[in-house]
Amino acid sequence: MILLVHDDREYLREPGTELQTDLGVLEIPEEVEPGDVLTTHLDEEFRVRRLRGPDLFHHFQRTGAPMLPRDVGLVVGETGVAAGDRVLDAGTGTGVLAGYLGRLGVEVITYERDPEFAEVARENMALAGVDDRVEVRSGDVLEGLDSHSGFDAVTLDTEDAPSVVERVPETLADGGFLAVYSPFVEATRDVVEAARERLSNVRAIETIQRELDVDTRGTRPSTGPVGHSGYLVFARNV
Repeated sequence: MILLVHDDREYLREPGTELQTDLGVLEIPEEVEPGDVLTTHLDEEFRVRRLRGPDLFHHFQRTGAPMLPRDVGLVVGETGVAAGDRVLDAGTGTGVLAGYLGRLGVEVITYERDPEFAEVARENMALAGVDDRVEVRSGDVLEGLDSHSGFDAVTLDTEDAPSVVERVPETLADGGFLAVYSPFVEATRDVVEAARERLSNVRAIETIQRELDVDTRGTRPSTGPVGHSGYLVFARNV
């Protein structure tokens, strides 16, 4: 799959297909490469772009509200996961986190309770080109925990995260990290309490991002809504 870009418009298409818009009809060659410029029958130009992480966030088929790229960045930065590491994930959803990790070269096993959501996530992993590194399993991670150990990180976005955290020390390698995302303060508190009894370096943060308004008069934080997305809990198995 490739992205076809014209100004602020983006279209996701396969090589060898046709794109029809108000800018004209575009025949996409089979042998198309990133950086190529294609022209519609109305002489409007589209640039070919290779899919990257942020593009996947915008073009994945969604089954709910996905984790935002800034939260993914915090998970990667706080846990330090890298190529060759193994991550156990639960609450796959759209698969944004799993897809990002797979593109970093991380081996991921991710659990999704809803079979239909899991199938969508598998398609998204194929779109991201990481279906050889990200295994999407349909089921409850709690039922499979006994068969998992030695993971470099466990990442959770599930309502039963506190119950999973209670068993995380047996799942993580020494020095491995836990990262839990939640949209609710109450759930975050439950995760922190469970983690404090079993792990070290427990910390909880709220993720907020404010955009800047930049114009000829000056620069200041936007007066629009505060960019709250959720809460993250981090801990370490030491």
